Parts: sequence; C-alpha cells; structure tokens
Amino acid sequence: MPATQGRKPRLILVPSRALLVTFLITLLSFAVSLLLGIVGVLIYSRVYRIRPNLTLAYRNIAAPCAVVVAVIVLLVSLVMEVRHYRQAKALWSLEKQTAGSSLHS
Repeated sequence: MPATQGRKPRLILVPSRALLVTFLITLLSFAVSLLLGIVGVLIYSRVYRIRPNLTLAYRNIAAPCAVVVAVIVLLVSLVMEVRHYRQAKALWSLEKQTAGSSLHS
C-alpha cells in the first residue's frame, strides 16, 4: 500500500489563522460583554431610579473588554499557531525522509 505524502506546511497561514480566530473571539466577547453591560446599566438605572444611558454599556464596558480580549487572544493564538506550524513542519520533513528512504530500499 503506497504511503501518501501530506502537504508542506505554509508559513503564510500562521498569521491569517491567528487573525481569523482573534476576530471571531473578539466579536463574540464584544457581544457577550455588551449584553452584560446593558443588563448591568438597566439594573443600575432601576435601583437608583434614573434614566438608563445605554451608551455607557458600549463605551465603558463592551469596547474596553473587547480590546483586552483581542490582545490576549492574538498573542495566545499566534503562539499556538507557531507551535503547530513547527510541529507540522517537523512531521512533514520526517514523512518526506521516510518516504524517500523506503523508495530506495
């Protein structure tokens, strides 16, 4: 049974995957923090009997939370993607060497 060779890992995919993951998780964290911010502003306005100012939920809660999450996720995903790339590259080179040596024997 012939062995199939995998594709060589590409370095250009590392930052693109990291940015995609960062964008998606940042979007999700912005949505969740905005929901929690709106609920918090509404509870605060009910307790103190004032009109709710929902722009505070965007400006003071959701946006800073999303920025912090974006920075953390970008760093973590870059580290993970670089590690994955290095591992895939090492496995690819081993696979290439073993496939080449099995053809000669």
